[in-house]
Amino acid sequence: MVRICVMQVMTTAAAASRDAHLTLRRVERQQHLITILSRKGPRRTFQELADEVGVTPRTIARDIQRLRHSGVPISVTPGRAGGALLEATTEPAPVQLDFAEIAALISSLAAVGPTVSEPAQSAMTKLVNALSGQDSNCPSSSLTAASINVSGQYRGDADRQ
Repeated sequence: MVRICVMQVMTTAAAASRDAHLTLRRVERQQHLITILSRKGPRRTFQELADEVGVTPRTIARDIQRLRHSGVPISVTPGRAGGALLEATTEPAPVQLDFAEIAALISSLAAVGPTVSEPAQSAMTKLVNALSGQDSNCPSSSLTAASINVSGQYRGDADRQ
């Protein structure tokens, strides 16, 4: 039941922004925020995050609100000593995905740009390796079963020339 509510919020938020370019920029910015917040260290103020990302603190507040509504565990402490912190207190639970779910995630990452952030690039490599039967945790594995061209389109082995 909770999952349905989260999905409805995510769908409503996504529908509110119809401009594909602005949506893409927002997703890239949110990926960057996750990367910044995933580094160990103290809480980051909205002003510090805004300076690093190149937007206003209000934009950071909206991005963090969207990420939190999507289920990303970001804690926000208001006030002078406040800020945002990615709460990674425990190891994430294993996720079981079927072929279609993995392909859907690859498609989404390809649309955003699989190299927009280190976590996105790592996720893309693991997903592609999972579809090709390679060890997804092997750092030496690369995108051997598929390639991503500069425009962000996914091409499987059948499309290679």
